[in-house]
Amino acid sequence: MPGIDKLPIEETLEDSPQTRSLLGVFEEDTAAISSYFSQLFKAMQRIYDAQNELSAATHLTSKLLKDYEKQRFPLGGDDEVMSSTLQQFAKVIDELSSCHAVLSTQLADAMMFPITQFQERDLREIVILKEVFQISSDDHDAAINRYSRLSKRKENEKVKNEVMEDVYTSRKKQHETTMHYFASLNMLQYKKKIALLEPLLGYMQAQISFFKLGSENLTQQWEEFLTNIGTSVQNVRREMDSDAEATEQTIQDLKAASDPLYMPDPDPNQIPVNRNLTRKAGYLNTRYKTGLVSSAWERQYFFTQGGNLMSQSRGAVAGGLVLDIDNCSVMAVDCDDRRFCFQITAFDGKKAVILQAESRKDCEEWIATINNISKRIYLSENPEEIAARVNQSALEAVTPSPSFQQRHESFRPSTQGRSKTGRSGSQCSAGSESPALSSLSLDSLVAPDTPIQFDIISPVSEEHTSQAKSGAQGRTNPFGESGGSKSEESEDSILHQLFIVRFLGSMEVKATESADVIYETMRQILAARAIHNIFRMTESHLLVTCESLKLIDPQTQVTRLRFPLSSVVLCASHQENKRLFGFVLKTAGGREDGRPVTVCYVFESNNDGEKICDSVGLAKQIALHSEMDRKATQKQRELDKAKEKQQEELHKQKQIEKDLEEQSRLIAASSRPGQPAADGQILVLSNSQSEDSDAGEEGQKKGESEA
Repeated sequence: MPGIDKLPIEETLEDSPQTRSLLGVFEEDTAAISSYFSQLFKAMQRIYDAQNELSAATHLTSKLLKDYEKQRFPLGGDDEVMSSTLQQFAKVIDELSSCHAVLSTQLADAMMFPITQFQERDLREIVILKEVFQISSDDHDAAINRYSRLSKRKENEKVKNEVMEDVYTSRKKQHETTMHYFASLNMLQYKKKIALLEPLLGYMQAQISFFKLGSENLTQQWEEFLTNIGTSVQNVRREMDSDAEATEQTIQDLKAASDPLYMPDPDPNQIPVNRNLTRKAGYLNTRYKTGLVSSAWERQYFFTQGGNLMSQSRGAVAGGLVLDIDNCSVMAVDCDDRRFCFQITAFDGKKAVILQAESRKDCEEWIATINNISKRIYLSENPEEIAARVNQSALEAVTPSPSFQQRHESFRPSTQGRSKTGRSGSQCSAGSESPALSSLSLDSLVAPDTPIQFDIISPVSEEHTSQAKSGAQGRTNPFGESGGSKSEESEDSILHQLFIVRFLGSMEVKATESADVIYETMRQILAARAIHNIFRMTESHLLVTCESLKLIDPQTQVTRLRFPLSSVVLCASHQENKRLFGFVLKTAGGREDGRPVTVCYVFESNNDGEKICDSVGLAKQIALHSEMDRKATQKQRELDKAKEKQQEELHKQKQIEKDLEEQSRLIAASSRPGQPAADGQILVLSNSQSEDSDAGEEGQKKGESEA
C-alpha cells in the first residue's frame, strides 16, 4: 500500500506553529476515524446480537463500506486503494446478505474482538495521551513565563536554579510526551487499516466456514481476493512493527541529542554563537503597550522572510508582518528589568519593536542575523581588492556584513584611485564565468569610458533640460517617444503585472546577442556603487503590459519612465543572485547623427528576477500574437473586398450579356425586310440604334476576353 503520512518527531522540541497546525490535522483525522469506526462497530454489533436482523445489518455494513470513499479523512493518502478494496468487500457482503443464520461464537472471535480492541484500547490511548500532552504543554509555558520574569538586577542564585530546573523538567516532560503522542498518532494510521480490514476478513471467513458454501457461493476469484487482503494486512502489520522500532530508536537518539538543548541558557562553550546567519526563527517575548504608561509581554514565534521580520501565534495558520528590516538598526537594550532584550528600529525611525530572547546566545544570534539582512554591501571592504576579485560572481560581491559603514570608513579611495579602479576590473561577468564571455572582449560588450546613470531622470526633468538648451533642433527622447506627446496605454491590455523594483543604474552597451552583456553591466554598476559609496536606491513599481514597461512612483503613482516593449531586445536575471535582473533597450535615432542607442538597465527586486523576465517574455509573445492576428484580420478584409469586387464585376458582366441578347433579338427581327410587326407596321432601325447595336457587340466581345 502507499506510504503513510507522519508527524515529524524530530520537530517536537522546537514546537513550532507549523508543527502544531499539522498536529491539529492529525487530531481531526483521529476524530473522523473515531466517528467512522463507531458507526462500523454499531453495524457489526447488530450482526452479532440479532440473528433475525442479519440481512438488514449486513446491508448496512455494505452501505457503510460503499460510503467510505465519501468520507473526508484529512490524512487519507491511500483512499483510492482502500476505497477499491472496500468496494470489493461491499460486493461480497451484498451477495451474502440473504443468509439469516450466523455462528455467534465465530463472529465474536473473528469479527467483534479486533474492532473492540481498537475502540477500547487504541483510540482510548490516543485520548489519554492528548490530555497528558496538553497538561505538559501548559506546564512548560508556565515554567517559561516564570523564567522570563527573572530579575536582572536582583539575582537570587537559589531562585534562578529552581526556575531553571523547573524549565528543564517541564521541557523534558513536554518533549517526551509530545514524541510519544506523535508516535501514537502515526501508529494509528496503521492500526486504522488493520482494525478496518481484520474484522471484515474474519467476518467473511466465519461466513464461509458456517454455511459450508464456499465452493458454491464464492468463486476462485473471491478466494484469491481474500488471500490478497490477508497478505496485505500482514504486510501492513510488519510495516507498522518496523516503523515502531525505527520510531522508538529515533526517540532514544533525540533524547540523547536534545539533552543540552533543554537548558534555556546553555553554556556558550558547548554551543557557540553563529554570527553568519542570514535567516533565523524561534520563540521571542514581544513587548506591547496596554495603556498610556503600562505594557505587557507576549510570547510569539518569530522568523525572517526575505527582508521582513514575521511573527506567528501558536494557533495561527500563517505569519504576519512585524517590521521591514531592510536598512534598519538593532541593538541590545535594558527594558522592564528583563534579560536578553534587544530593540529593532525601522529605517525611518517611525516604528520600533522590543523583543526578549531566551538566552544570551539566542539574543546575539538574532542581532547578528538582522544586521546581516539589513546591511547589504556589494564589494569587499578594500576597493584595491576589486582587481583580485573580478573573477568572482556578483553573489559573492554582495555578501552581507553587519559592520559595513565602520569597515568602509577608513578605506575610502582617493579620486584618482576611484577613476582608475572603476574601469580596471572589467574582466568577468556578474554571473558565473561562461565560455562565451571568456572568449569575448569586454570592449565588445560595453563601450569604453561609458558613464553610469545611478538616478532615474523623470520625463519632467528631461523636458525642462531640453527646453533650456539653445539651438533650433530639440532634444531627442532616448526611449523613442516625442517630447511633447504621451502615449496612453490601452485600458484593455491582456497582461498587467506589477513588481516592486529598485533602480541600480544604467549604461550604454554595444552587444545585444547574449545575456553576458547584462552580467557585465551588473558587475560594473555594482563595482561603481561600492567605489563611490552609493547605497541608496530609488524604489519604483514596474508595470509590465503588452505595450510597454513602466516605472511608476509608488507615492504619487506618476510614471517615471516608459519603455516600449518593442524596443526591449534582451532580458535576463543574475545566475546566482536571483534578485538582480536587467534588460537591454534599443532605440532608433537616439543620437544626433541618427544612430541607434543601446542601453542596459539593472534593477534589484523583492521577487525572483526570473519571474519578471518571464513576464516580459510573455508580454512580448502576447504582443507578437496580437500583431499576427491584426495582420491576418486585415488580410481577410482585403480578400473579402476583392471577392465583393469580383462578384460585382460578374454581376455587371451578366447584365451586359443580357442586354446584348436583347439587342441581338431586335437586330434579327429588323434584318428581315418587309415583314410586318405585330401591329401590322414595318420595323425600321435608325442610325442611332445601329450604332448602339454595334457598341453592344463590341462590349460583348470585350467581356468575353476579360472573362
